[in-house]
Amino acid sequence: MSRPRISINLALSADGKISSVSGRASGWTSKDDFARLKELRLSADALLVGRGTLEADRMTMKSPRNPLRCVVSRKGHFDPTHPLFSSEGGPIHLLGTEHPPTAIPSTTAHHGSLPDFIQTLSRDHEVRHIHCEGGGQLIHELAGLDLLDEIHLTWAGHHLFGGQSAPGPTGLPGNFLPASRHFKLTRFEPREDLGECFLSYRRSTES
Repeated sequence: MSRPRISINLALSADGKISSVSGRASGWTSKDDFARLKELRLSADALLVGRGTLEADRMTMKSPRNPLRCVVSRKGHFDPTHPLFSSEGGPIHLLGTEHPPTAIPSTTAHHGSLPDFIQTLSRDHEVRHIHCEGGGQLIHELAGLDLLDEIHLTWAGHHLFGGQSAPGPTGLPGNFLPASRHFKLTRFEPREDLGECFLSYRRSTES
């Protein structure tokens, strides 16, 4: 069975770091970036995010086509009062990789590995495109498994998160991937008026 196409979308500060405290929902990037976020969601059959990012950004993962809303947690702990669980939108699927997820009404619980979960989405829910919006640990796992097909970045030169422990696009510093991953730049759009640059990459077969 062929796997779904997987894309990611992130905003980076001037030093290439992602925020571990706040994100787009809290408004540190531009309105143009937020519009791009919503546009990238439109082609997805499923949206994917890590629990930490879900909670930090208070995400509800809404999109007009009502894609599946999927959240990953190692320990399976989810807050039933989070706005995700009271918002309208696509069906919610919770994955606990080490422990079964918290039982929450009107959600579907999964317990197992991330690759098995992706195959379940493809086999049982006809998911052909998964769009991931972070965080770094989840993207590091996807990259380590060599499952990334498209990367969309907003480089925001007007912010600087800094710090040795600040995570990058694939997680914490020093947590290296098992091998290099090769991508081709497909979009480069500097926006001097915003202090931002929009970039897109696609998996390359060239090494």
